[in-house]
Amino acid sequence: MQTTTLLFLGFIVVQRLSELVIAKINTARLLERGAYEVGRGHYPVMVAMHAAWLGCLLIFGYDQHMNFAWLSVFVGLQLFRLWILGTLGARWTTRIIILDAPLVQHGPFRYLKHPNYVLVVAELMVAPMVLGLVWIAALFTVLNAAMLWVRIGVEGKALVPLRRG
Repeated sequence: MQTTTLLFLGFIVVQRLSELVIAKINTARLLERGAYEVGRGHYPVMVAMHAAWLGCLLIFGYDQHMNFAWLSVFVGLQLFRLWILGTLGARWTTRIIILDAPLVQHGPFRYLKHPNYVLVVAELMVAPMVLGLVWIAALFTVLNAAMLWVRIGVEGKALVPLRRG
């Protein structure tokens, strides 16, 4: 067992669990403000996919040596994550929550329509590569592409009225 590998995997687990807590708090607050959720049907599938990805990392990666070049890319992605979370603040959540308010147009949203999805695509590829798990990176990139095709379609339709306003 590699101590650095266990620290890396532990970081990912703690990060994902803490994000679920933050998302739950933010979702509740947004709903209290009159927001509503769309795409509820695909959410459990998305959670299951991410849980399976994490499970694969833990099962197949715990005894792998780390690739520090890929780790540096992963660290860069975490800085991008902080920028996204800082920009969205209390509006960040893992669900599609529609609030009757102007869309966020600053921070990374000034450059990308869906920066959080770009981040997730990159992380699902890069984290397994840190551990040399190419097959996990490939498998979950394909699964995530299918999930995002559904999710971005649902979100896009729900945001049409806000983009017109």
